[in-house]
Amino acid sequence: MAVDYATLKKGGFMRQKQKNHFSLRLRVVGGNLTATQLAKIAEVAEKFGDGHIHLTSRQSVEIPFVKLEQIEEVKKALSEGGVEPGVCGPRVRTITACQGEAICPSGCIDTYALAKELDDRYFARELPHKFKFGITGCQNNCLKSEENDLGIKGGIQVSWREEDCIQCGVCVKACRSNAITLEDGKISVDESKCNFCGRCYKACPTEAWDTVHGYIVSFGGLFGNSISKGEAIIPFLPDKETLLKVCDATIQFFADHAKPGERFKFTLDRVGRESFENLIQEVVKNG
Repeated sequence: MAVDYATLKKGGFMRQKQKNHFSLRLRVVGGNLTATQLAKIAEVAEKFGDGHIHLTSRQSVEIPFVKLEQIEEVKKALSEGGVEPGVCGPRVRTITACQGEAICPSGCIDTYALAKELDDRYFARELPHKFKFGITGCQNNCLKSEENDLGIKGGIQVSWREEDCIQCGVCVKACRSNAITLEDGKISVDESKCNFCGRCYKACPTEAWDTVHGYIVSFGGLFGNSISKGEAIIPFLPDKETLLKVCDATIQFFADHAKPGERFKFTLDRVGRESFENLIQEVVKNG
């Protein structure tokens, strides 16, 4: 019986150069696995692979040297440890994320919670070509969000609260973009320079800042045979509901306009970025 390689690839089983052997890509959301899952992966790699695993550049785990005739056994064994196969091919891939504010002092958003939500919303959705999300918690940009078709970076919008300020100047020193000045006992923020890093708020000893935790979104990033940095359209999104609507609109635009085998960046170039930018601005305007 002929082997349906396309269906196997869709389910995370990628052909190796060795005949009838596959490298199985697993579903890892936001780079997080439990110790139980890791133990099961190790067990399966020992029993059905060649005893090693591969950590991919997008935070996934692959088990190489899975034999064709053992694929169903492998899937069953993994499920016993709460591990699922990932996906390959023309569809939404696993969401990547840094550790975010739950663990990292620099984090501005809960990256893993957002990754889970986006994964539940879009994982394996069929599209003309692959589509990648990447979430990074702050301006340190450990996840390199602009490399993704849609990148999300955490940010904090700040507003100085004079009554709680002691004019110590710590926020001025903390600001790496030179957006904050202290003159005559007054703090001023140049919004054209502010990059929403939140360092001023995090450094302040009296918490003299009102804050809104939100998102900076970039579109059309690509890092492969062609390299392109994703571009922001809206400087800052202050709420998750609007972010999700922006993500919905972006995915739908790609589904409606992309040619088979065409990455999002090239769809934007071909169709015209202006029409997409107008769409996103309208989505944000309507909330």
